[in-house]
Amino acid sequence: MTTDLVVNSWDRMDSWLREHAPRTFASLGPPATEEEIRAAEEELDVTFHPDLVASLLRHNGAQGGEAAFRFTTHDRLLGVREIVGMSRALRDLSTDLDEEFADYYWHHDYLKFGSYDVTADGLTIDCRPGRDSYGAIGRFFDETGTDFGHAESLGACLAALADRLEGPRTALSRGASPVAFNGRLIWAEAAVPRPEWGSADDPLPRAPTDLQPLELPSDPAEPLRAVYLHGLQELGALVATLPRERVAEAARKQMRRLAVETGLAKYAEVTAALDAMERGEAVPMGQDSPLSLRLRTVIAEATAHRDDLRRWAAENMVDAVWGVPHRAVKKIANTRGHLSVDWRAELLADFDNPSIPPMPDDLFWAGLRNPDIDSSWYAARCAQDHRQASKRGREVSM
Repeated sequence: MTTDLVVNSWDRMDSWLREHAPRTFASLGPPATEEEIRAAEEELDVTFHPDLVASLLRHNGAQGGEAAFRFTTHDRLLGVREIVGMSRALRDLSTDLDEEFADYYWHHDYLKFGSYDVTADGLTIDCRPGRDSYGAIGRFFDETGTDFGHAESLGACLAALADRLEGPRTALSRGASPVAFNGRLIWAEAAVPRPEWGSADDPLPRAPTDLQPLELPSDPAEPLRAVYLHGLQELGALVATLPRERVAEAARKQMRRLAVETGLAKYAEVTAALDAMERGEAVPMGQDSPLSLRLRTVIAEATAHRDDLRRWAAENMVDAVWGVPHRAVKKIANTRGHLSVDWRAELLADFDNPSIPPMPDDLFWAGLRNPDIDSSWYAARCAQDHRQASKRGREVSM
């Protein structure tokens, strides 16, 4: 029975999450009651598939947030009341559509049990008894409707998820791999690098040249706007609290790693610059310096080879050598996110594995005191919110 597969799969996933991602395990809700499920069935006039019932009797959804339990599709597990609300909303939406398209877009007996949260997209189970697709798992897309074929049953879907958690890391571009970082489960993928090209002996062009000029920083001392670090999440909060010298050291380590991964390190001008940075020596800046000419050449050749990773690496090196270290770390992390599913742990190691701060919010940024980070927008916003709250409090007390 697939309900046995549901129970067994949750046993395996719960065990893995407790050990490797306790914050994500804590996001999972307690069991739903049979009374809750029956009431939902009556409210929607749909009999829940036994697999869905078995899953809800283990975990009644997952709380939202960065640590939420999500499928490889990045859909959060929904609880009974969310299933009712979101399924009803999609049912209402389909009533205004052409009858033939409406059945494909969203049928009365479809139930949404996973939500992408940012949009209406999410995982769907077919609860139409007697159909060949009964119990099948599909995915609803806001623009095109429901597309089945994700899994033949919820039991099979959860079993595949458990296999992925327990099994070896998948090959590059063969699907999402589970990453346990800071107590939470993250699904990540890495791209397949382009075939190797170029030679360390490739000559540099003579200056002046018609190559596209580099975007050299106009003021390396200019503070970085705080919003630029948002994509790093809790690591962004860490980077924002560290002094320029320590961030610059991590940027050098990250840049050397990226240069090796992308083939950029084969060029003597690149390794010479990285070695000089480690010795604390300045690297000559200018469009026609040896390093600049090499980077400009690589960018042009990488564009011709459609090798975005090496092109990005060359562009990142401009920031790592001559730019704001905090910006360099963020840009290099963006590129390395395409190359390694473990880029977060590797970046943390380059900072010598300090304690990780909580996920930053507006109050964190408003209270930040680092001359290298411009958080004035958040400070002004929080001050305005405080003034408005104080005004409302005075009005209520009058």
